[in-house]
Amino acid sequence: MPMKCSSLYIHVPYCRRKCIYCDFFSGGASIADWRRYVDAALAELSVRRDELPGVVESIYFGGGTPSLIPTPEWRRLIEGVVAVIGSDSISECCEITLEANPEDVDPATVGEWIAGGVNRVSLGVQSFNDILLKRVGRHHSGDEAAAALSLLKESIDNVSADLIFGLSGQTEAQLADDVDRLISLAPSHVSLYSLMYEEGTALTALRDAGRIGEIDDEAAARMFRLITDRLRAAGYSRYEISNYSLPGYESRHNSGYWWGRPYLGIGPGAHSYDGDRIRRWNPRDIRGWLDTYAPCWRECACNSDDARLTEGSSEGGSSTGFATERELLTDHELAEEMIMLSLRTSAGLPTDRYASRFGADALSRLMSAAAPLIKTGSMEIDGDRL
Repeated sequence: MPMKCSSLYIHVPYCRRKCIYCDFFSGGASIADWRRYVDAALAELSVRRDELPGVVESIYFGGGTPSLIPTPEWRRLIEGVVAVIGSDSISECCEITLEANPEDVDPATVGEWIAGGVNRVSLGVQSFNDILLKRVGRHHSGDEAAAALSLLKESIDNVSADLIFGLSGQTEAQLADDVDRLISLAPSHVSLYSLMYEEGTALTALRDAGRIGEIDDEAAARMFRLITDRLRAAGYSRYEISNYSLPGYESRHNSGYWWGRPYLGIGPGAHSYDGDRIRRWNPRDIRGWLDTYAPCWRECACNSDDARLTEGSSEGGSSTGFATERELLTDHELAEEMIMLSLRTSAGLPTDRYASRFGADALSRLMSAAAPLIKTGSMEIDGDRL
């Protein structure tokens, strides 16, 4: 029987300044108390350690902006994570990813990341065009992004770059320049995003006020095809809707999400899934999260050599009003989720796994629904993959 694998996500809820398109949960770095943040993260992980079944195959520091963590606290965080999980429970080939912004990348800092075990960095390039970068509130220039990517590649084999298209006022020629420059820098992985106007963001407010214009669907489609064609010609495989990689550099962490594997999310706003039918998420409340967990770790560190807290150590957290919320997914919801997530990938939906989870009748209904799409060529069946 194959060994069960899980993933750990640690949310770092601070940014220097929020990009105008971003709806991820974060606060300003000026309010960050990094010592308390690390205390709280380690305490929550300790209390919820048993939600990581089997071997941990990926650890992902996301945000927010994890590259803002000061060096001493980064050391304490990564060492504490390993101590709490236990080195025997972390895969020898564990993928450890840290999200970074170009302005935070320098030789000394990169060296500290590597010393802590980071073997993959996801760099927020977004564009190399200074005018477009300024328009969406990025803090780096195109040249700084290129320099950061080059520096990372000198020390880390697996470097991913984020690229956004469909920026207000962006031309196809500007996008082509961005893609060509990115290809010349040869990241091992590219995550591609169409600019989204999310509710509550400054970007959407500007659009609604008529101060910026949204590109039309046809222009967005042309841009998408341009990027895909150029990346394919450069040897990148589009293995998921928005993700491209050189052979062997697919994101192990994100693939775990798409294949329904269990993951534990630590930090305010972080989500978790038990790999069966329970999804949990933390409230978007930095202060409540810190007040709940930070004192627990400080007390443990002062009184014990044991990196693990007992389950009861954080029970006081409920009195602060901070507790994970949860939902119990029905078979119908789970089936829809498996279809949606697996069809995002080039591998497709494993029909044998679908039948094993939901029954032969469910598979028969699925294939009946897919039949017209197979007939027109919109879908295909390849062995046990739809």
